[in-house]
Order: sequence, then structure tokens, then C-alpha cells
Amino acid sequence: MVYITASGQFLPGEPVDNEAMGDHIGRLSPQAERMGRLVLRQNRIGTRHYAMKPDGTTDWTIARMLGEAVRSTLDDAEIDAKQVGYLATSTTQNDLMVPGLASQVHGELGLPPLELASMQSVCASSMMALKSAYLQVKSGEHRAALVGGGEFASRYFRPGFYEGTDSILEDGALPSDAGFLRWTLSDGAAAVLLEDRPASRGLSLRIDWVSLRSFADRFEPCMTAGSVRDGDGALTPWSHHAGIRAAAQSGAFQLRQDVDALYRMLPVWLGEFMRLVDEGLIEPDTVDWFAIHYSAHSLREEMIRQATKAGCMIPEERWYSNLATKGNVGAASIFLILDDLLKGGTLEEGQTVLCAVPESGQCVMAYAGMTVVGPDDRRDAK
Repeated sequence: MVYITASGQFLPGEPVDNEAMGDHIGRLSPQAERMGRLVLRQNRIGTRHYAMKPDGTTDWTIARMLGEAVRSTLDDAEIDAKQVGYLATSTTQNDLMVPGLASQVHGELGLPPLELASMQSVCASSMMALKSAYLQVKSGEHRAALVGGGEFASRYFRPGFYEGTDSILEDGALPSDAGFLRWTLSDGAAAVLLEDRPASRGLSLRIDWVSLRSFADRFEPCMTAGSVRDGDGALTPWSHHAGIRAAAQSGAFQLRQDVDALYRMLPVWLGEFMRLVDEGLIEPDTVDWFAIHYSAHSLREEMIRQATKAGCMIPEERWYSNLATKGNVGAASIFLILDDLLKGGTLEEGQTVLCAVPESGQCVMAYAGMTVVGPDDRRDAK
């Protein structure tokens, strides 16, 4: 058996409210600000954290933030850090092209030699990392594993990434696919510790199963970076331009999301839920906490509408999200949710937790079933 026995998080700086966020990501034009207000009404994020200062400088990287989150996790752990044999990390865009994020975090932590894995996708890369660590511990390959996610999206939202490029419209606004994410994504990191036995004090989460499926056979990329679409809608990688300047001029280094395509993925995500219900992994009536990551309140409302219509709605009072206070932190989000749940004083032994992480990159849906256990469960471990 595999258990989450400790968790931690790191959020840079003080919470940034909606009035001040423009100072951190930079102000482009009144038209861009107008779009920002519309997006904020849709996502209903009240505060978030940025690793980027208003003057455009930073003291952070993803590796450093995730290193802090892992240290916080280890501070709560009963085992010595040297007992950890596996490290899995997740992010949307690494600090460097090479090497992988896990190598950088390992170097940041200074732990002895260990096995590692760097997962890079979008939000569901967190669940890719979690499942890899879960299987490593379950197989007996390692006694303990660290898993984490980190993001530093704000560095891509500064005016310099847009000004002078082909993305700026005549009125100074950005196309909706480029402007939406500026007001949706934020920065931070979080981590969990997996062990082959529960903690000897307090509550742990027993991981019962993890399911992750890609539906890229049905969808074109929805959230992209490092490319632009040509006249036929095909993606041209940045490296296929005449050079770095030409790629930057075209807007290839900007984060983009096709919001219409995002909503077309909802029935597929719900269909994956229904598949797991049919297979007996999910019993909606027995879920005590639905720990779900979503990018906007408007998306949540559509999820509820479709789930209610399909007759598989988990009562909304059981949903757990910290989007309003911590924002959308991509691959870190589900770990932030789990850390808040574990430390919030609301979990009770015997309760069930269902984690859900949809990814719009090219349509991925991940779920995980967990059970809250106490120290007595150590007798049944292994």
C-alpha cells in the first residue's frame, strides 16, 4: 500500500488582489485591461501569488520554489530525507530547456543520489508524477518518494513578451487565446511525500488507485507555447522559423489557449468519470471530498450542469477547491489542494477523497481515489 504522509507548499510573496495584479504582470493597454476584467469575472479568482516583482525582476525559479515546498514537506515528515529514493516533478514550462526539472530540484535540495523523473505537460503532469511515484513505492522499488509540481507563469506575461510582435492588435489588445491566460495563471509550488506505511501520528491519505488517460487522438492542441498557427491552423514550432528573432516576432513564445476547444473537452472528461463509475472505482454517493482542480468558476458551473444532467453529480458541498484564494497554479494546484485538505482540520478517518485533474493541453483527464487513515492502519501496511 502507498500513503501520502506529509505535504508542503510554497507561494512567493504576499497575496496579490485583482487591483494589483496588473502591476505584477505589466500593463499593456486599456483594451488589454478591459479583457482582463472580463476574464476575472469568469474565473472568480480573488487573490494569487507571483514570483515576478512589479519591476519585472525576480528572486525565484521553479526549481527554487519547488525546493522550498519539498523542504516544507520534509519538515512535517517522520522519516529522514536520506530515506527518500525517488523524486518526481511536474511543470508546464521548465526554467531551462535542459536539464529536466527533477535534476534541478535534486541539486537544489542536495539530497544523496536517487532515482528521478521529470514530467512536463500541463496541469495533469502533476498526476503523471504522482502515479509514477505511487507505482515505484507500491512495487517495493523504493520505501519513500517525493512528488511535487511548480509553475512560474507570470514571467511569460510581461509586456516585453507581446510588444512589437505580430500578436498585438491594432487597438492595443491581445487575441483572446493569448490574453486569457495572462489573467488566469499564477505562480507557486507544492509537494507530497509518499511512503509504504502511514504516519505514526495524525492522518495520512492511502492512495487506492490513480487513473490517467490522454484523448489526443480526438483533439488538436488547445493550450500551447513555443509555436504559432499558420493560415491553415497547423502549428509551426518556434524552431522552424528563420531564427530566434523571427520566432519571437511571430509570437511563438507566448502562452495561448483556445477557450472554445477547452469547453468541447468537458463531455470527454465527464465520460472518463462515467467509465470509472462503471468499473467500480468511483462511487459518487460515497465520495466525501471531491478535490478538483479547474481553471475558472465558469468552467466549474458547466461541469456541474453536465454532471447533473448525466445523473452523476457529486453534491457541490463536497467539492474542495482553493482557486479563489490561490489561483490556478497549473501542475502545483492538486498538491496545493491536498496540502490544504491535510492541514485544514476537516478530514476524518475513514473518509474518501476523489482527486480530479483535467488538462486542456491536448485533452488529458486524471483521477485518483484516496482514503483517510490513521496510525492504526500501519498494521495493515504492505
